Amino acid sequence: MLLVWWTGLQALGVYESFRLRSAFELAGRIVLVGFLGLLVFSALNYLVGLDYVSRSFTIYAFVLGTILLIAERVAVVIFFRALRSNGYNFRNIIIVGTGPRAIHFIHGVQEHSEFGLKIMGIIDDDPEKVGQEVEGHKVIGTIKDISTILTEGDLTIDQIVFIVPRRWIDRIQEPVLFCETVGITVSVAVDFFDLEFIKAQEGSILGMPFLTFDSTPMQSGQLFVKRAMDIILSAFALVVLSPLFMIVGALVKLTSPGPVFFRQERSTLNHRSFFLYKFRTMYQDAESRLAELKKFNEMEGPVFKMQNDPRVTPLGKFLRKTSIDELPQLWNILCGQMSIVGPRPPLPAEVDDYDPWQRRRLSMRPGLTCLWQISGRNKITNFDQWMRLDLEYIDNWSIWLDMKIILKTFPVVLFGIGAK
Repeated sequence: MLLVWWTGLQALGVYESFRLRSAFELAGRIVLVGFLGLLVFSALNYLVGLDYVSRSFTIYAFVLGTILLIAERVAVVIFFRALRSNGYNFRNIIIVGTGPRAIHFIHGVQEHSEFGLKIMGIIDDDPEKVGQEVEGHKVIGTIKDISTILTEGDLTIDQIVFIVPRRWIDRIQEPVLFCETVGITVSVAVDFFDLEFIKAQEGSILGMPFLTFDSTPMQSGQLFVKRAMDIILSAFALVVLSPLFMIVGALVKLTSPGPVFFRQERSTLNHRSFFLYKFRTMYQDAESRLAELKKFNEMEGPVFKMQNDPRVTPLGKFLRKTSIDELPQLWNILCGQMSIVGPRPPLPAEVDDYDPWQRRRLSMRPGLTCLWQISGRNKITNFDQWMRLDLEYIDNWSIWLDMKIILKTFPVVLFGIGAK
């Protein structure tokens, strides 16, 4: 019975993102799955000859299952739309194009705030339109400016939506490839022809067919499991390790002046900012002494790594060697700013010095441990090699890969492999 339900719900896309779907559409699909499932299961029951499964039980099971699934989905839809109406759970988008199709799309976004799409600006190919407003949104540049807007601008962008004429296809090829390089989701409107009967069934937004190219994993079921694991494991670890937190906090306070925790701004998904927490391992004047020590940097690239850093306290050396200093990031994981497994969160200043291809590591939520962590950590002095390990993780991500990294992290931390 579970297999019948799962197969039907998967086939009709009920497990896919429902950001742009109405509760009525979801309910209709679930009713259809329930009806077809009842027919299929009844047929299988008859063919196999399960006499102990009564017809009334089968009917009740599928009817009740349909009602409860609809209630669950509707509740989730209402919850997320309430979040979006209060300014949360939005996707920041840039629209490329100012033609009638683009304006129609803008109107749709404005009329459906529950979809959680926020227009951060408009891009057109006409330089004279830059600075003007289209349906209340400012034209922030031309197609040639897209790379600059994504890498040097102050906007946080999750997705770029191209709604352009057919004759612009050659013009948008380069910016689409650039978005792929830096890890920004791209959607291209493909309703180039006035079709009277054919309607898009999949990959559509507001009835407009799109081709979406995403450089990050989009298996919503696995991503849900990943987040559930983050919440359960981080909450459990915070409770179990609370005595250790108190002991380490007391030692940090007693061995050197300053706060127990070190709080630092880092970059997370698509260059969003958050404050990362660690046990303080350095003296209070560490930040002011960084400039004079940069000549001793052992890492090629924008990251600073130095063996025997004089700013590190004696206790701090032990905490770093055992990675105990990283444990407060379990709170960042519980809050959703980080994950247990993912690329390490960089400093915003480091990101500013990234090459475009290196920025793609920000297309997935940062983590407490990663491939770099289990591959030697600070023994890797080539920054490009570090970045390639992060991109290898993103390109091959799965729950199984996360589990392997977590299991391999324990001996690495236990024996201090690659730690400085």
